[in-house]
Amino acid sequence: MQIGFIGTGVMGNAISQNLIKAGHNLTVYNRTKAKTDNLVALGAKWAASPKEVATRSDLVFTMVGMPSDVENVYFSDDGVFAGLATGKIAVDLTTSKPKLAAKLYAAGKKLGIEVLDAPVSGGDVGAKNATLTIMVGGAEATFTKVEPIFNQIGQAVNYFGPAGSGQHTKMANQIMIAGTMTGLTEMLLYAKKAGLDPKKVLETVSKGSAANWSLSNYGPRILAGDFKPGFFSHHFLKDLRIALEEAKAMNLDLPATKEAKRLYQVMVDDCKLGDQGTQGLINSYN
Repeated sequence: MQIGFIGTGVMGNAISQNLIKAGHNLTVYNRTKAKTDNLVALGAKWAASPKEVATRSDLVFTMVGMPSDVENVYFSDDGVFAGLATGKIAVDLTTSKPKLAAKLYAAGKKLGIEVLDAPVSGGDVGAKNATLTIMVGGAEATFTKVEPIFNQIGQAVNYFGPAGSGQHTKMANQIMIAGTMTGLTEMLLYAKKAGLDPKKVLETVSKGSAANWSLSNYGPRILAGDFKPGFFSHHFLKDLRIALEEAKAMNLDLPATKEAKRLYQVMVDDCKLGDQGTQGLINSYN
């Protein structure tokens, strides 16, 4: 299949590699062209714009940073909708706003283009190992068409309902991660202050009821002083802001998530550490 991929950052690059390994013909675009060089070396073709990617593709994946980036990639004069032919499919993997997902779906429908929102979870490790969790919204018939390809880049693929449902599911996921990341951070700070061996504490609690993905994957990185982003903190802050915006629209108060948002806001806006991974939250505690 002719597949296009727009946005080859930490996650998108790894997903693109797995699509190439699966035997697909891939056309790629990224604002910083150098971030596609390794993919071109593996056989992908470079395109100069999202429109050019779409023109060459039967299926286009997008994975960019912010909702404003999603709007630009799809609706600009050189965007996806300007190049994708009737009957083709676009899948937005970006964690974005449910209302924007619905807007993309409606715009695509007018053009005869099928659109899915399919944000992912699993970080850089999941992207590299093709073990992502993929949460999908849109028409179920479209999901059925794309599901075999989803299964080549992820291990838990689930359809949740109409356009925006994938994004709502990802918001639920991010609310949960807000708790595990703040808990991991403060657990390690407490252990160190109490004079305990943080590594031994980490190994011990990971075997009990406190075990979770963040603990297993990010705990060792924190102890090693590795704050490289598997997922950028400034993107996580964006997600928490969206989650709270959606909760407010549903008259739902989430005080713990509000506090997690405040902590990441301090990290990103005050400490200027937004380019660190989410595990870098510990560096904002003084």
